[in-house]
Amino acid sequence: MEIVLVGLNHRTAPLEVRERVSFTADQARRAAEELRTRGLLQETLVLSTCNRSELYGVPPESTHECAPGLSTFLSEFHSVRADVLSTSLYHHYDCAAVRHLFRVSGGLDSMLLGEAEILGQVREAYKSAHEQGATGPVLNRLFQGALEVGKRVRTETELGTRPMSVAAAGVKLAERIFGKLADRTALVLGAGAISEQVVATLRDRGVAHLYVMNRSRDRAESLAQQFNGRVLDWGAWDTALLQPDVIVSSVSSEDPILRRQVLESAMAARSNRALFLMDLGLPRNIEATAANLYNLYIYNMDDLTDIVQQNRQSRESEAPKAEAIVEEHVGKFLSWQASVELVGLVEALRARLKQDRGEFLRARLAELNRLTEKDRDHIEILMDELLEKLVVEPAARLKGERELRRKIQNVEALRDLFLSPKEKP
Repeated sequence: MEIVLVGLNHRTAPLEVRERVSFTADQARRAAEELRTRGLLQETLVLSTCNRSELYGVPPESTHECAPGLSTFLSEFHSVRADVLSTSLYHHYDCAAVRHLFRVSGGLDSMLLGEAEILGQVREAYKSAHEQGATGPVLNRLFQGALEVGKRVRTETELGTRPMSVAAAGVKLAERIFGKLADRTALVLGAGAISEQVVATLRDRGVAHLYVMNRSRDRAESLAQQFNGRVLDWGAWDTALLQPDVIVSSVSSEDPILRRQVLESAMAARSNRALFLMDLGLPRNIEATAANLYNLYIYNMDDLTDIVQQNRQSRESEAPKAEAIVEEHVGKFLSWQASVELVGLVEALRARLKQDRGEFLRARLAELNRLTEKDRDHIEILMDELLEKLVVEPAARLKGERELRRKIQNVEALRDLFLSPKEKP
């Protein structure tokens, strides 16, 4: 029943490290399978977004013992030296891991307080892991609780009525350079959830001309049609980069989509007319060395600092309400966790006491030759009733305690007190 979390995010790791440890959907599935095959985790889920990469799991042994193995796994899986990665990783266990995930799904741990995208990303990660069979009763309950937290934060606080997204922040940044976008042309690379938000935001801000490019032309056409845009052929950079004033890229790719050489040629063909590029990909979609080209303005996730700060200041008054929702659901999860552990403990105690009862009766009743077979059966029934009373009633009282942490500690103490290591559930 223990839970472990190992990961990194925008607070602990720079973009250069985060992009090296990000997971594509296929990589997340492969990592989950390897973790279970190696016996590191019994249940597992990989959550990877533009600002975080996290491994959640239920280990076969103590969480504190398995965390170093998960850190090593991340290092080996992504071919990143352990000493480079170790300073960026955080390890959370049990209650702290539960609270962390609930804060993530509520948008409280995001770069943008109340970020709109994160709940959908948590939902997709859970759906994928569940369909793969990588989750079990513990992570299923945990992530269902996380989704409930996210929904409540968005419906019961101002963080939900005025959500801030990475897409909106990127468009705001473009407006700082060009002013109003009413006479500008924009190109969006990608057709996923974030790209859809970018397109919608650009249209809301009145952009004059909108183009969409995606590897799958069908998806590009579907997105463009919704917002009265046009589709360009993927990879036709010679023509596609001539007109836009703004390019926003959110493509899942291990290698840069736009190389320096391509952008350098495009800027020459544009007579060095200013071009704004917002890179929302992780790993980055735009080659970093292109940043020093004249009149080319490249921004990535970590460049949203000013907007992030303004967003946080305007929303911090709502954060306590969201934190209260998180704590309520942390308590609910710990209560469920304690009840499940208690059921396992009761069953283990019952089995142990029945075994001891059998040995006791065999030793004592053999000395009482005057007892009939019926008397012996009656004594066994009475002892069974007594054992049930001794086990079930205290367990029911323990389950009803209000202080959940203390309840779990009591369960642990009872397990250590009455059961040998081999008998523990």
